[in-house]
Amino acid sequence: MQSTPNPEGIARMKAGEDRLRSLFLQGLAGDAAAYQAFLKDMSAHLRAFFKRRLASLPDDIEDLVQETLLALHNQRHTYQSAQPLTAWVHAIARYKLIDLFRARGSREALHEPLEDDLLVFAASDTDASDARRDLGRLLEQLPDHQRLPILHMKLEGLSVIETAQVTGMSESAVKVGVHRGLKALAALLGIAP
Repeated sequence: MQSTPNPEGIARMKAGEDRLRSLFLQGLAGDAAAYQAFLKDMSAHLRAFFKRRLASLPDDIEDLVQETLLALHNQRHTYQSAQPLTAWVHAIARYKLIDLFRARGSREALHEPLEDDLLVFAASDTDASDARRDLGRLLEQLPDHQRLPILHMKLEGLSVIETAQVTGMSESAVKVGVHRGLKALAALLGIAP
């Protein structure tokens, strides 16, 4: 059971998200100092993100931070200001992490549960509640045949069979709904696999 952050923790998380977003948008508008501050703060954020996921590969963390910062810079034009910044950043970071696992040929890393690989479900130490709220907003944009399988399987942990029973969908429709829903979420975030 996950504990709920206290009001001060929630306020601190929101302030951190707001600061990153503000610095990033100022940087996009041409403020070089704000962009440098964004990159510095984002480096710390990404380091924590990767550290939790790469305990067994600590030597790769800094490389991934740098690769992700470069990808953020190169893909900055794809960010849609109406979308949550951390979801967009985590999507790119997650692709970099998957690229690392693929490059290493690690079959075990590629067979982690899908919710661990789903980009928008990733959360940092400081924005878990913001990420849940942002994810809810993104899921609301999906049709029921995509949203419900993702909710039941990926958030509630039900199996394909259980999800099919709860939703009245066939097992294959549940699988297709999850697959297409995840692709639709990535498209909403402007991230191409």
